[in-house]
Amino acid sequence: MSFLEVYCSKIRELDPVVLLGTFSVAALTSLYLVVYVFSHSPRSPFAEELEYSTNGIDGEIERGRLCDVVTEERNVEDIELSVVVPSYNETGRILVMLREAIAYLQQNMPDNWEIIIVDDGSKDGTSEYCLNLAKEEFKLNPGQLRVVKLTKNRGKGGAVRHGLLHIRGKYGLFADADGASKFSDVSKLIDAIKTEEKENNAAVAIGSRAHMVNTDAVVKRSFIRNFLMYALHTLVFVFGIRSIQDTQCGFKLFNRNAIREIFPYLHTEGWIFDVEVLILALRKKMPIKEVAISWHEVGGSKMDLARDSINMAKDLVIIRLAYIIGIYSDRVAC
Repeated sequence: MSFLEVYCSKIRELDPVVLLGTFSVAALTSLYLVVYVFSHSPRSPFAEELEYSTNGIDGEIERGRLCDVVTEERNVEDIELSVVVPSYNETGRILVMLREAIAYLQQNMPDNWEIIIVDDGSKDGTSEYCLNLAKEEFKLNPGQLRVVKLTKNRGKGGAVRHGLLHIRGKYGLFADADGASKFSDVSKLIDAIKTEEKENNAAVAIGSRAHMVNTDAVVKRSFIRNFLMYALHTLVFVFGIRSIQDTQCGFKLFNRNAIREIFPYLHTEGWIFDVEVLILALRKKMPIKEVAISWHEVGGSKMDLARDSINMAKDLVIIRLAYIIGIYSDRVAC
């Protein structure tokens, strides 16, 4: 009798319940190992990444150390709004966004705001370009626009996480550098979050493009972009979030308590980080107000549609399973 025949006969002699239990344990162990291997953990910042640069009064660049939202009990210098702009090779697009944002802030929040450019390891001089704009074009006071340069690229989620954890304001907004979202709509998000935080310590307000699904802004996009968009939305619904229509809009506002409760625990630093942000907020029972905003398509995206869409789908599944089986925690800071 061959080895295979002996093996099969022994298998048939096993109790079906024992056999099922053995296979179940093996399957669960394999699943845990796969999720663990593909799970993420944000890297610690390098020492130089905890410093910022800003334009000085005398035209020279001034440098200082970033504050820490987690350890700071109150917002610094009574700043109302901090705008975090994750940027990677954005010298060709960020000027339009900054013009719109600074014009709104100067008119509606004089001397009560800051912009933090988080340069995610750019190779095109994004940091220097923004500092020069602050001095030459916008004539900003020192500290109104600060630049933090990451020594090594972390991904959009890593840049947003780093920026929001070091704001000085009462509220932290992250806004994409392409200026696709109408910046003045931040007033709608602020109104929404103030309403929610009256009864909650932590609150979130997010921009939404869901109302634009049948407009030219979406309909005229390429077939492949729309196909991937709907595929991602389907995966988010199945594996992630069902109460929010637009998870990916790059225009989200948090109060300081929400930042403290979400971003130290964020694991994902890639494109799909928005979903984990919202999963953490929902797990901690924070109110999330979805607000319709104006948005338009802007060219020059840094996404590789095929590669990054696959990675986003993979990371979405990993995020969901990692929380279910306990690899990710929402109470132990990364």
